Amino acid sequence: MPFVASSSAQLIASSAAFQRALLGWYRAQARVLPWRESPSLYKTVVSEFMLQQTQVKTVLPYFARWLDALPDFAALAAASEDRVLKLWEGLGYYSRARNLHRLAQAVAAWPELRRTPADWLELPGIGPYTAAAITSISFGAPAAVVDGNVVRILARLTADGTAYRDSASAAKAFTPLADALLNHAHPGDHNQAMMELGATVCFRQNPLCTVCPVREFCAAALHGDPEAYPKLAAKQIEQVNVVRVWCVRDGAILLHRIPAASRRLAGQHELPTAAQVGLAETEVTRSPLRAKKKRAITRYQITEAIHEVAAPRGKLPPDLVWAPLAELDQLTLSGPHRRWVRELLAD
Repeated sequence: MPFVASSSAQLIASSAAFQRALLGWYRAQARVLPWRESPSLYKTVVSEFMLQQTQVKTVLPYFARWLDALPDFAALAAASEDRVLKLWEGLGYYSRARNLHRLAQAVAAWPELRRTPADWLELPGIGPYTAAAITSISFGAPAAVVDGNVVRILARLTADGTAYRDSASAAKAFTPLADALLNHAHPGDHNQAMMELGATVCFRQNPLCTVCPVREFCAAALHGDPEAYPKLAAKQIEQVNVVRVWCVRDGAILLHRIPAASRRLAGQHELPTAAQVGLAETEVTRSPLRAKKKRAITRYQITEAIHEVAAPRGKLPPDLVWAPLAELDQLTLSGPHRRWVRELLAD
């Protein structure tokens, strides 16, 4: 890959000019975001957890509500898991909330604050990217962040034609270049500038090259094909079909409470599947169809058919509950299921 090596070497040689252009643009154009206003370690940590696999516009109301209810590490550490999950409801990927809760308990127990990426890597839910983001922003640690946005920027800057298996392998490959370009005088602002550039200018499709502050350093822009980078293998999408049950009687709805030992969504509620109420899918699908919903989770494309059935007879299994409709807001439902329940009740 002689061209890529040459582009990387040229970029590193001009790193000071690159840093100045990037930082000047960021300080003039950065979005006003609540975790950047009167910044604190706690705000940075909470925002980094919420922003994992979630867009800023989605996070904003959750962040405000979270800070109002749990304003610091001590408050979060002392909160019950049910309260934490209720505040997180709708953001998805609930392991983030549990890890954040456990992290707060660990940080609150520290005799003194720890400031290095290595220290933070020992905490729940913290990987190399999050450790670098938190410590560079909060403590000025010289650690470069490398996420999907940064990979896209670096691949375009160097016109890297390497075919990567996935984002994780690409991030690992680009980490040395990210480290070489890091502005050691302002590591936190540099990292935020890279993330900001990927989020607001260097889009996956239709990047705004004409207003990019580092266009002069970009080999892909020079060749006129930035959307060709990075080169990541296409995800293999798996189709999944789920048959769910809609059952309402006497002002209550039948829900499945996910066991506490479950790896995903433990303790939350969802509309039960046919199997969870002891019915065959073929039997349920003969009942009236109330809704058909589609959603995607990682590499799965899921189609969920919701059929109205009569209330099951006899004693219910312990993970099935009749939830009073008047008390639904007090229960924690997974985000899609709360939306579906509201839609169907309003219909």
